[in-house]
Amino acid sequence: MERILVSACLMGRKVRYDGGAKTSSDAWLATWRAQGRLVPFCPEVEGGLPVPRPAAEIEDGAGGAAVLSGAARVLASDGSDVTAAFMAGARSALALARSSGIRMAVLKEGSPSCGVLSVYDGSFEGRRTAGQGVTTALLERDGIRVFGEDHLDEAAAYLRTLET
Repeated sequence: MERILVSACLMGRKVRYDGGAKTSSDAWLATWRAQGRLVPFCPEVEGGLPVPRPAAEIEDGAGGAAVLSGAARVLASDGSDVTAAFMAGARSALALARSSGIRMAVLKEGSPSCGVLSVYDGSFEGRRTAGQGVTTALLERDGIRVFGEDHLDEAAAYLRTLET
């Protein structure tokens, strides 16, 4: 059975920067959870960041690939550089995926770790820009397909291709 890495906040775990969750009630996630497919994971917590913590964004909205290459940093709203924690969390996510044979993930859109299509632009003013989070960029670079929580029909179709 294919396992799916999933953002822990989507599963109701209170791991977000503000101490909350972003629990999803999507039918696909409920089905996959009942089947025992889901492997919840929060790269920010696994990278060593506390809950709650200051909000963080990738500087200049550069995206996860720029962070991975050293061309951009992840900065917290208090001005601290949290790049190392984001990198450690991304590496932990990849290690878990590899050790579990995971080939796909469903992650939280907009997050500087987990954003799939967009991340916040680094201004801390609520503006998004196209790009991926650090964990998403690392997983996809390794061949793991990542879907945002708003694209679960596509994720389900992809899962069917993995199991045929």
